[in-house]
Amino acid sequence: MLAAIEGARASVHLEVYAFALDATGERFADALSAAARRGVRVRVVVDGIGSALDGRQIEMLLGSAGVRVRVYHPLASLLLGRFARNHRKLLLVDDEVAFVGGINIGDQYRGGDGAPAWADLAAEVRGPACAWLAERLRSRGVPPLHGPVRLLLSGIGGGRPLRARYLKAIGAARRTVRLAHGYFLPDRRLVRTITAAARRGVEVVLLLPGKSDIPLAATVASRLYGRLLRAGVRIHEWERSVLHAKVAVMDGQRLLIGSFNLDPLSLANLETLLEVQLPGAVRAGEAWIARHVEAARPVLPGEVAARSALHRRLLDLVGSWVVRGTRWIGRLLGRSHGE
Repeated sequence: MLAAIEGARASVHLEVYAFALDATGERFADALSAAARRGVRVRVVVDGIGSALDGRQIEMLLGSAGVRVRVYHPLASLLLGRFARNHRKLLLVDDEVAFVGGINIGDQYRGGDGAPAWADLAAEVRGPACAWLAERLRSRGVPPLHGPVRLLLSGIGGGRPLRARYLKAIGAARRTVRLAHGYFLPDRRLVRTITAAARRGVEVVLLLPGKSDIPLAATVASRLYGRLLRAGVRIHEWERSVLHAKVAVMDGQRLLIGSFNLDPLSLANLETLLEVQLPGAVRAGEAWIARHVEAARPVLPGEVAARSALHRRLLDLVGSWVVRGTRWIGRLLGRSHGE
């Protein structure tokens, strides 16, 4: 991403939920500022919540170099009922190369000082999808992209078309489903689609967080373990670092990757989803999941069953309230979504 910005000739468009002015963030700020000073059109969009600590400083720092900076729905906008977030993580350079995935701008993705890097990934995209993305970012009237590489951006209409791609891809799977998600709070239909795939003989493997940067996220996800395991789904928990990825591979032929989480909030936020049917890229995504599954802890049916009755009751109580709260917030965001 840095190399692309440093080589930019005409334009740079960066949208990111969290932009921290740590060592990594300063490298990006320097590269973006240098591009603007040499005449490149540079536009940066950060989220008012995700980048709350450094957003205004980023706005002033980059703005002084000629970068157009927008803080999407700053904290003050909450008073106006604007709760929806820009959760996208995408970079487009010269309308020729794009990066799409779950990666924000911050040191946590590099690791260091004894802290392991977060488990996340992005895809580098070239070709017609970049031209489509450029038009989509400038206009809302662009027809859908077709072909082996498809990009979907949710906007004011919400993220249901992105969720529909997951439903269709899992529902059509015949051999394997490999899915790694850091925030796993699927609705009932998604759960039914996943369990139905396992029951018809599809090998379904989920990589889920053993720990999370969001309190209770892993706890809430574990409420579904019993039902998933009974259907034949294999679950592995990633405990080495924070799992932040949002990626899935079906039948070794279809790759889904982006910023879109399987939770109610992503249905209302601005999100990005890349769907790929190029063998090399799909294999790379599947290999990433396989490496992390191999290093993760398998969740066994006996382990879930052995939990004490009190623990299960507390888990269900806390988890159900979090689920209800998250779904309520998602519905609220859906009603308030807009520019």
